[in-house]
Amino acid sequence: MHPAPSVIIFTSLTGLGFGLLVFLGLGLPDTSGVVAFVFFAIAYLLAIGGLISSTFHLGRPERAIKAFLQWRSSWLSREAWLAVASLLVMAIYGAGLVFLDTRWGVLGVIGSALSLATVFSTAMIYAQLKTVPRWNTALTPLLFITLALTGGAILSGSVDTALLMLISAGIVQIVYWINGDQALARSGTSMASATGLAAMGTVKAFEPPHTGTNYLLREFVHIVGRKHAAKLRVIALILMIGTPTLFLSLPFNHWLALGAVATHIAGVFTSRWLFFAQAEHVVGLYYGKR
Repeated sequence: MHPAPSVIIFTSLTGLGFGLLVFLGLGLPDTSGVVAFVFFAIAYLLAIGGLISSTFHLGRPERAIKAFLQWRSSWLSREAWLAVASLLVMAIYGAGLVFLDTRWGVLGVIGSALSLATVFSTAMIYAQLKTVPRWNTALTPLLFITLALTGGAILSGSVDTALLMLISAGIVQIVYWINGDQALARSGTSMASATGLAAMGTVKAFEPPHTGTNYLLREFVHIVGRKHAAKLRVIALILMIGTPTLFLSLPFNHWLALGAVATHIAGVFTSRWLFFAQAEHVVGLYYGKR
């Protein structure tokens, strides 16, 4: 799949923002007043910034409101409703902390649950697609949720939880890559299955479908060399998992904490680029690509 910058920014930033809201709703960190305002401001800037960036991938951004109309069948529509609900609930919860120095615990738990559900619905936009076998697995929502909680733990300053989540996220990420590398082959999808001519022998294209590029090739066929993908995976793991783990394991220092946040975010962007770039859409088989 073509790794559109807007979608990479959208999925990365909203995961971090809603991940932080999960922890804030659970009272982590235990703050109020100006300090609480700063934490909520960071979470909302990440979450809303990511949601806004998603509209740049639309052909007609002014029609984004229509995303709310198909909630019965569309995970994108469900994500839109859940995002609005979680942001509204957490705004009320945050107002109590900032202006009244009051923690409405039940409201915070509800907001945390809605925030986590928003991340899950984002992941399901991709996990539901049988046409992209690498995404069509339970590991996709698990990866999104694990990374969101990891980012939320780091941003909230919950060091012990962050260290545990970093290890968990690293394991999930590696398992996702290993599983995904064989997903297209395991799906059994091929030119033979698409044409129904498997019983007649080996099926191959007589000639290319097009003499030039087209929309399908631009959007759904993106080849990343194995050597380059391997290097990017190592870079992603070092930035997303290794460096933050090192920084958070040392005696606390604000600069080290900032470094942990910055490197983790950079690693998440690298991982998310690979998430899209390595996703093989079955339409690529029609063009002899895989």
